Amino acid sequence: MDIAYIPSPSHGVVHLGPIPLRGYAFCIIIGVFVAVWLGNKRWIARGGRPGTVADIAVWAVPFGLVGGRLYHVITDYELYFSDGRDWVDAFKVWQGGLGIWGAIALGAVGAWIGCRRRGIPLPAWADALAPGIVFAQAIGRWGNWFNQELYGKATDVPWALHITSSTDGRVPGYYHPTFLYESLWCIGVGFLVIWADRRFKLGHGRAFALYVAAYCVGRGWIEYMRVDDAHHILGLRLNDWTAMVVFVLAVTYIVVSARLRPGREEVVEPDGDTPDGDALALDKNADDKADDEADETTDKKSDGKKPEAETDTESDEPAQSKESKESVESPESEELVESEESESSVEAARGEAESAKKV
Repeated sequence: MDIAYIPSPSHGVVHLGPIPLRGYAFCIIIGVFVAVWLGNKRWIARGGRPGTVADIAVWAVPFGLVGGRLYHVITDYELYFSDGRDWVDAFKVWQGGLGIWGAIALGAVGAWIGCRRRGIPLPAWADALAPGIVFAQAIGRWGNWFNQELYGKATDVPWALHITSSTDGRVPGYYHPTFLYESLWCIGVGFLVIWADRRFKLGHGRAFALYVAAYCVGRGWIEYMRVDDAHHILGLRLNDWTAMVVFVLAVTYIVVSARLRPGREEVVEPDGDTPDGDALALDKNADDKADDEADETTDKKSDGKKPEAETDTESDEPAQSKESKESVESPESEELVESEESESSVEAARGEAESAKKV
């Protein structure tokens, strides 16, 4: 008797009149909105302008969808181009089948085009979007639940996934819900990137590289549990090898980038705001404040001197002019007095001489 299990939806699509509403597509769309919303908040916090993330996502998302589908079709070509298969099904994305490796690779090309048009560095934009991307993956994995696909080995654990569909070779039963494992792992990776970015001020693409490396670790053991058909190399599934190679590349990038370009970008977008709380913004505000205070002090001093000058001019102008005249004329008056005294003494001497002659 089964005590507990995770039920599977009986239908992955609901028809609203003639319009089909597919669970897989809804999960992808919701994930994109979450990624853009969170990426926009992080971009603004880094000093960028609102709306830039969405503008670049217009390029990145279509490229990512095409890249994800191409990777899936190329690595599982027998599902579409072997005998008895219809190659038109390769375009039916809503039926499932998006490879994250191709989505990230080609999505990066679209993002590079968008960043180049806006004149901003791609690594900085990728750092801002990294947690949102992995949260989008966590949401998108629930699309596999709607399609009853990509489950793991048979199990009797209480959280086993109950598969009821028998199409495409499925065998109804209870299996490991690898979609749930990967969804939870992606949520953990998202919070890890957010914490590490705040703690170590990751920049120049290192936050994005951390997301890639951490995701690859989880994808390795989750991929090993899956039982769907896949190509094997030396006993390992192709996606396991891809995860190992990408992990090594991501870690190498983190190490090399930290040595060549330590720290974080101070400016991520031309004419954008300064980073939140960074020293650059504080220094600029402090300089502006100091300039304002200096201007106010100068104005106060000039304003304080003018009334005094006006008061002195109005009330004491005669006295000041008189004093200034006296101070200017005093040397001349002293010389005049001295000259008059000398002339009087000469005249007195002459008078005495004439009186002496008379006698």
